[in-house]
Amino acid sequence: MTSASPWWTPHIHADRRPRLMARNAIAAALRGWFAERDFVEVTTSALQVSPGNEAHLAAFATEAIGSDASRQPLYLHTSPEFACKKLLAAGEKRIFSLGAVWRNRERGPLHHPEFTMLEWYRVGETYRSLMADCAEFLALAAEKAGTKRFRFRGREADPFAEPERLSVAEAFLAYADIDLLATVAADGSTDRDALHAALVRAGLRTAPDDSWADLFSRVMVEKVEPALGQGRATILYGYPVSEAALARPSAEDPRVAERFELYCCGVELANAFGELTDPTEQRRRFIAEMDEKERVYGERYPLDEDFLAALAVMPEASGSALGFDRLVMLATGAARIEDVIWTPVATP
Repeated sequence: MTSASPWWTPHIHADRRPRLMARNAIAAALRGWFAERDFVEVTTSALQVSPGNEAHLAAFATEAIGSDASRQPLYLHTSPEFACKKLLAAGEKRIFSLGAVWRNRERGPLHHPEFTMLEWYRVGETYRSLMADCAEFLALAAEKAGTKRFRFRGREADPFAEPERLSVAEAFLAYADIDLLATVAADGSTDRDALHAALVRAGLRTAPDDSWADLFSRVMVEKVEPALGQGRATILYGYPVSEAALARPSAEDPRVAERFELYCCGVELANAFGELTDPTEQRRRFIAEMDEKERVYGERYPLDEDFLAALAVMPEASGSALGFDRLVMLATGAARIEDVIWTPVATP
């Protein structure tokens, strides 16, 4: 059996090139959009003390060797978030980053070990302003790709239509017949047994060692996400606080946080927060995330103490991260993320 031709084979590249040129056009248009609104583009260091402290994110580890042969462990960042927030603490008001990030244990039609993330922040503005930004980016990408429909795996959506706004609680009720917030207390603590019982009633599989977060994720993956962003994009907001480690609690309901995700054709495109700026609470959440990481994967990442110190002086802000390659995929009708990456990472 012969292996598939590599991406650099001339006839393969010729097939890929139109999508790659659309990628460039979309990137240029986004940069123009930000420039028109007085955003500053920033380039952040990819090497960080901590790659991020979310339980299920896996990083690439390396080390810096000093001239005295000393060794310091470092990681390729999974997001420019910590560095961007330090810039907000330094006094920047509107910034964006469009660059490479790295995530280990991730490869498939929608995942690549190295991919491009668009991340942007607005000081003094709510996360609702980011919802409007996301809607504009969908239309901008479609315009530059010369399409009127986004497509992925038989699903379609109109990128020019106003996105649907749906709370997580509404989605759980509509697509799984589960009252999610009945399992979340006013202080944000969760009732694992109550959610487990709800999954059993809904006919979803469970395991004895499932945590509340495991059960939440199963409903999201199996029932909610496939139904989102069909016909038009969906903005899914109001995540339980336990599922929003970097977002502040909602003033309207302390059980949920100022977090939303953008979905289109069943694909998650963006993740946004009204940013948490309490370093004590952020430390507590990070430690809880790393405890869960150690329980599941047997490892934990260090905390970035410099980031926590900067958080204490960071102004109120909102920020979002958008998977740029996925946006290009949907705009060009690509079947796999590698189809819109100029030079994919080598397959083992």
